[in-house]
Amino acid sequence: MIPFVKGHGLGNDYIVIDGRDLPAPLTVPQIVRICDRNWGVGSDGILLKVPAWAGADFGLRIFNPDGSEAEKSGNGLRIFAKYLWDHGHTRQPVFTVDTKGGRVECHCHTADGRMNLVTVEMGRCTFVAPEIPMNGPEREVVKVPLQVGSETLLVTAVSVGNPHCVVFVDALDEVRCRALGPQIERHPAFPNRTNVQFARVASRSQVDILIWERGAGYTLASGSSSSAVACAAVKNGLCDHGLVTVRMPGGTLEVDVRPDWSIRLKGPVEEVYTGAFSRDLMDALNA
Repeated sequence: MIPFVKGHGLGNDYIVIDGRDLPAPLTVPQIVRICDRNWGVGSDGILLKVPAWAGADFGLRIFNPDGSEAEKSGNGLRIFAKYLWDHGHTRQPVFTVDTKGGRVECHCHTADGRMNLVTVEMGRCTFVAPEIPMNGPEREVVKVPLQVGSETLLVTAVSVGNPHCVVFVDALDEVRCRALGPQIERHPAFPNRTNVQFARVASRSQVDILIWERGAGYTLASGSSSSAVACAAVKNGLCDHGLVTVRMPGGTLEVDVRPDWSIRLKGPVEEVYTGAFSRDLMDALNA
């Protein structure tokens, strides 16, 4: 049996597995089956605890439900931090985690002996095309036209350790997000594909967004998406440096965009349940 923990950050849910409990590395078909909401446990991805590889306290690999690997996830990191705290891997309120998108620092906030709020130092964002990555000349991708089907969209592309494409709109439309999201995700301009956000600026310190997540699809909430949109809003002169509140269908996150473009993300996290893969699921995974 393989034990696991399921948690969520504002409805964006992940399964956490300790890599030491796996008899062999997970394959793409196994990841897809585990994340399937009808045939598996069901989640927006898998968080795999692994040894740190660049000097951090812990290591984390993040897998999308299509089996692809993500560089970083703000919600995933908060879920992972709660898992480490709740299941006895650490009692330090501040610790570091190696991800494919770079090292991050997690701050655990406790109240009455429980930990349900995490702040993550997400690193610095960049708008420079090769660093996102995005094809084309080396430039900052801010208000750049992007042809998507028959439409030309003005986009701002940004990396916060993983790639994002932000489209500012006057009104949010879930149908439009679901229609254009996959086209932008797999647009030839993005060699590693991209996360997509449609954003409506409500004030100088608040943005409402809808999310199409790379490898996962329409998503209720995303920490890295919130970070990317907050940075893009400041870069476009729509919001000010400092605290930006990002509202999503799943709830609200706070993003602190500093003048040096470093990002601090703060939000709630909850454990849903613990369990173990059944013999039937194990047989299906190994078939």
